Amino acid sequence: MHHVHETPAEVDLSGINLNLMVALEALLQEAHVTRAAARVGLTQSAMSHALAQLRELLGDALLIRGRGGMVLTPRAEQLVAPLRRGLAELRRALRHEPPFEPATASRRFTVATRDYFGSVLLPGALELLGREAPGVDLSVLHVESSTYPALLETGEADLVVVTPPVESGPGLRQQKLFTEDFVCVVRKDHPTVRRTLDLDTYLKLSHVLISPRGDGVGAVDVALEKRGLPPRRIAVRVPYFLIAPLVVSRSDHILTAPRRLIATFSEAYALQVFTPPLPVRPFDIFQVWHDRFDADPAHQWLRGLVARAVNAGSESTQSSRRVRRAPAS
Repeated sequence: MHHVHETPAEVDLSGINLNLMVALEALLQEAHVTRAAARVGLTQSAMSHALAQLRELLGDALLIRGRGGMVLTPRAEQLVAPLRRGLAELRRALRHEPPFEPATASRRFTVATRDYFGSVLLPGALELLGREAPGVDLSVLHVESSTYPALLETGEADLVVVTPPVESGPGLRQQKLFTEDFVCVVRKDHPTVRRTLDLDTYLKLSHVLISPRGDGVGAVDVALEKRGLPPRRIAVRVPYFLIAPLVVSRSDHILTAPRRLIATFSEAYALQVFTPPLPVRPFDIFQVWHDRFDADPAHQWLRGLVARAVNAGSESTQSSRRVRRAPAS
């Protein structure tokens, strides 16, 4: 007996009130009828009526009562990203926008990144914006590497600056901005580290590890294991890049961290900077965007701005840094 797989029936959009989709977007985002109503300017009774219509239209409860209030059904969870993406595209298509001219443009871009990448990117970006596009505003969102595809899919972020997997996902494009390597830092009046840093001293010191997720190992631990060396003592784990240099400046610990991060803080925090006494694998930084913005003139300008901002930061840190070489080990 052959099983016939039926093709899902096409939805007749002419029979659907688009306002219901706007209401649905608000309901899925707020998971609360009253807040969703306020979001789109409806009364609570009108939003309750819209929810009843949506339940009938989609054949699903969409929102059900849970322990902490209303929760989304699995079907509703599936709808969040495509609905937000579709409505964002529709709004963009209907919005009359003049050709993008940076000098006169008045708009906001959202860039998602982590604190370290933000510290590398933002100073140069803000300088360029002030000079070339004074009416353009910038919002920065925190992002983890595992969540950035969803931000680009839904349009919550225009651009993401991260260290992504080589394959960043369907519908996404990426451009390498730079390759980052590591340096070691201790405070300038450290009791045991003076003008040089050899491997024996490095292994005897207690270490600070930047671990955004709070667990796992760092690039140094991978390098130690690869060379058959004993594990280091990790005395402090911190989830943020930008507090790690401060921790080192107030302790006898050592930190192995991205070069550009340390170049930003070495003078202010009175840090000694050394080349690591063992090879630590460098990593690449990318900007990632959704394919639908690839040919958009405003977005192309934004990507160019980010690339120029990062390179400007690189030139200034290259000229100002002084890194002591470790003896061969």
